[in-house]
Amino acid sequence: MLAFAAVTVLSALASDAPRAALSSSRGLLLMAALWAVAGLLRDARDADRLLSALAVLAAGVALVGVLQVAACPAEPPTWQPAARFFHRCDRARGFFSIYMTQAGVLLLVLLATLPRLLPGRPALAWAPAAWIAGAAGLAATYTRGAWVGLVAGALTVLPATRRGRWMLLAGAALVALAAAAGPYELAKRLHQTVDPRAEGVAERVYMWRSGLAMWRQHPWLGVGPSGVKRHYPEFARPEAFKRRTGHVHSAPLQIMVERGLLGLAAWLWIWVAFYRRVWRAWRELDPGRGRERALLAGAAAAVAGFLVAGLAEYNFGDSEVILVLWTVMALAVTVAREAEA
Repeated sequence: MLAFAAVTVLSALASDAPRAALSSSRGLLLMAALWAVAGLLRDARDADRLLSALAVLAAGVALVGVLQVAACPAEPPTWQPAARFFHRCDRARGFFSIYMTQAGVLLLVLLATLPRLLPGRPALAWAPAAWIAGAAGLAATYTRGAWVGLVAGALTVLPATRRGRWMLLAGAALVALAAAAGPYELAKRLHQTVDPRAEGVAERVYMWRSGLAMWRQHPWLGVGPSGVKRHYPEFARPEAFKRRTGHVHSAPLQIMVERGLLGLAAWLWIWVAFYRRVWRAWRELDPGRGRERALLAGAAAAVAGFLVAGLAEYNFGDSEVILVLWTVMALAVTVAREAEA
């Protein structure tokens, strides 16, 4: 993480707009949340309590989003609290400014709490209800990248147990049912996920091609933070719908374009180091330590889902999502610290 921060600052100083690039690098400060949270948590019990609080809050926010979509009026209301609540209510956003942020936060909490539904973990009576509420809220965002991330994260933990495998089959059947006979908008988004001709998919391909062209001119340190926003009009494809954008709808590509190969290598190093530490802690823990193992497995699943979702969305640039990510990773670091001790 420190290496990534150093490369980011170096890239900003080497860019054509150092002041703007350095200002855009302030999101690096959020990385301190990992050390702050891990330092405040004394043990796995504290980490478990924090995750429970996150789960309850996420379930509440998810239900607010479901209400927004279910009660979305045909005509925007004029009364100010209602107008704010139902602004762009065709997709659930809860209390966030946009549905993608809602989806990113719910994705992380759902995957972090998924192991609680499996055997070997002290039972929490309310955990299944909270998880279902969160899943409904995620579905109501209509954010396909988060859906794919949820599947990827679930595949890291569910196949390990018989109940998990049944949950996978039930989830697959539910998705097939939604695609075949679900609400129109939900079914439409599911079909578009695998349709390369869909407008959202095609636009991402145009952005990726433009991003690669931009990177080729600055391969080692990139164009600097916020460089995509400054230079994208010069590289926009003639057939693209958007002529201006601040990101190229892919976290690893965005990192490579703005921070070059050095930045991408440091960014990938973060996740490799995290999984190595989780794996070492998992091997040290006694199989009977259900709470600790659930925290490790949930954090590993959450990071996997985040990375997969980020292949087609720049979720690493969303400060609310990143803050939850560092917090969930801190839960695993707390358990690893206990295991190492």
